Amino acid sequence: MTTTILGLSAFYHDSAACLLRDGEIVAAAQEERFSREKHDADFPARAAAYCLREAGLESARQLDYVVFYEKPIPKFHRLLETYLTFAPAGIRSFLKAMPQWLKTKLKIREVIRRELAWDGPLLFTEHHESHAASAFFPSPFERAAIVTTDGVGERATASIGCGEGNAIQILKELHFPHSLGLLYSAFTYYTGFKVNSGEYKLMGLAPYGEPKHVDRILDELVDLREDGSLRLNLEHFDYCAGLKMTNRSFARLFGRAERRPESELTQLDMDLARSIQAVTEEAMLRLVRHAHELTGEKNLVLAGGVALNCVANGRILREGPFEGLWIQPAAGDAGGSLGAALFVHHQLLGAPRTADGVHDRQRASLLGPAFSEQEIGRFLTERGIEATRLAGTEELVDRVSDLLAAGKVVGWFQGRMEFGPRALGSRSILGDPRDPEMQATLNLKIKFRESFRPFAPAVLLEHAAGCFDLDVASPYMLLVCQVGETQRIPNADQTAHGLERLKVVRSKLPAVTHVDDSARVQTVASEEQPLLYALLERFHAKTGCPLLVNTSFNVRGEPIVCTPAEAYHCFAHTHMDAVALGPYLVESKKQATPVDWDPSGNRSQGESPTAESREPRRFGLILGGVLLILAILSWVFEHPVRAAVLGVLAAGVAGLALLLPGLWAPIHRLWMKAAEALGRGLSATVLGLFFYLVVTPVGLLQRLLVRAPLDASWKRRRASYWLAKKPGLFTLERYRRQH
Repeated sequence: MTTTILGLSAFYHDSAACLLRDGEIVAAAQEERFSREKHDADFPARAAAYCLREAGLESARQLDYVVFYEKPIPKFHRLLETYLTFAPAGIRSFLKAMPQWLKTKLKIREVIRRELAWDGPLLFTEHHESHAASAFFPSPFERAAIVTTDGVGERATASIGCGEGNAIQILKELHFPHSLGLLYSAFTYYTGFKVNSGEYKLMGLAPYGEPKHVDRILDELVDLREDGSLRLNLEHFDYCAGLKMTNRSFARLFGRAERRPESELTQLDMDLARSIQAVTEEAMLRLVRHAHELTGEKNLVLAGGVALNCVANGRILREGPFEGLWIQPAAGDAGGSLGAALFVHHQLLGAPRTADGVHDRQRASLLGPAFSEQEIGRFLTERGIEATRLAGTEELVDRVSDLLAAGKVVGWFQGRMEFGPRALGSRSILGDPRDPEMQATLNLKIKFRESFRPFAPAVLLEHAAGCFDLDVASPYMLLVCQVGETQRIPNADQTAHGLERLKVVRSKLPAVTHVDDSARVQTVASEEQPLLYALLERFHAKTGCPLLVNTSFNVRGEPIVCTPAEAYHCFAHTHMDAVALGPYLVESKKQATPVDWDPSGNRSQGESPTAESREPRRFGLILGGVLLILAILSWVFEHPVRAAVLGVLAAGVAGLALLLPGLWAPIHRLWMKAAEALGRGLSATVLGLFFYLVVTPVGLLQRLLVRAPLDASWKRRRASYWLAKKPGLFTLERYRRQH
């Protein structure tokens, strides 16, 4: 009997949906790709609808299980404990967080049932269980140690576990507020980048600096133990009780306030990036060594947001004690949807699992929507876009490789969209890695992003070892290694400092060689990416170079493109030379001046005209009804003139509402704004009173008579901060509960 499971993650960042059928991943996608809001945290309604369509299901009622990737009640409990620990500080954070929890996050069960029209079994896994499941179950290993690290889940911020066959077990955890992910995010914030998305930038900035502040970080900010456990000095951080990651004490430690976003980068920013990167790498190395000692396994799997730090991953591969390493390509919260579904299938339902030690079950992470040749052709025709239809794979790769060899930048839109933050050759922008101007061209004229950010190479698997110091496959672009000795230029200028190092040509592959001679490599195998492999082969045959620059098909601040319309819109509004949409090649020199239009089509974020008129009409009818009631009351109390006037007004208002609802739209908008402002004011007043009259006294009393609800002390130095994870019963009944 077929079992279908829909996994969901939502309401923090990068919400997503994943659908399994008998344990096989049918579809998975982030909500941002459909809503076009980067890191969209809302309920993944569009992503779930896509998954159902891909599985051939008419509605969610045909599913067997729906599972959410974390338990809301323990997370809310931890939030309340935090306010109790730090009260009377924290009022602004309390006022911001509580309305979201009271409106949505405490009603996740109801939200899911309403959005999906689902009345079947609804399950809730733990956050780090979902991460662990996403790391182990799709991996190629029969047995493995499991390490997960991120900001925070319900309470855990990192975990060590093990997996065997169709079961996983978490052995140890670190708990909030002590978190490697939050430490890294604090430096992301302090150097002027956005938390939960700018961590990539901080990692890319690190090679421009020197690790001058490592000792200060380890002495003043974090107590890092030999087993990878850690404790933060919360005197320097604001994320527990405030709206920022760092505070004035943190700023005094490094001699200045946090950098304003988009302002000029200084040498201090670069040195801090290098320093926290070094600390993170050391912490991860200690953590995985402890996992090896604890489990005795020879293979390791990783997930959680920190597992996207591919520089640290490269060091784990080279210097860690494990023979095999596999990292979940959607390692952040989006991958939690996949992990939750796999956890139910294997751990709770007991479905068997096989692993051959070589091939994973992630299906190259190409799990999103694809568009047929007919759909693409229809779009081009309707828009009047001049395009050349190429006859088959041979002509496609031949024409595109010619353009790339001539130094052109080409958008590549082929097959199913990638699941996870990386473009892996389906929604990519490609370029020639030998061109010393290619990095600047892509950053400034195509991506419209910071000039210091490096680009990744996509290389034929069999040629990877000849170009890079890499002897394993890296299909998901999650490992950083050094560019091979044969590719480097001897005696490259070593005197340049800071961003001046960008101008130094260090290798024969300057567009993908970072300033420390490293590269974030994607290896391409013919069985996983046959079309991209064919293109790389043809480019290699023509140029002798077996790799291409591969960056995501988007511009700064936007999600990776999903549809042909979005791909063309991105192409037309940048300096790309061509875009290959399936078998169609569109070249910029043949196009008229692009016209602004909404590429999202029927996925527009606005309400439909019907919805726009419905609310004003309802408002007018309600107002007419109120006037009618007043007219009746006036008649009852013997005020016939007033009753007549009110009756006429009621009829007129109701008539206008039915016939011309648009007339009420401005009044309705004004009324709604006033009601919203009044609601916010009342909400803030009530919550403020509750915080000072209930939360603060209870928190102070607890700290005076017992202890703080959260163990936030910096002074409690121990040999290890790991906490043993109590084994639980893996029953469906336990996972039906939100706590």
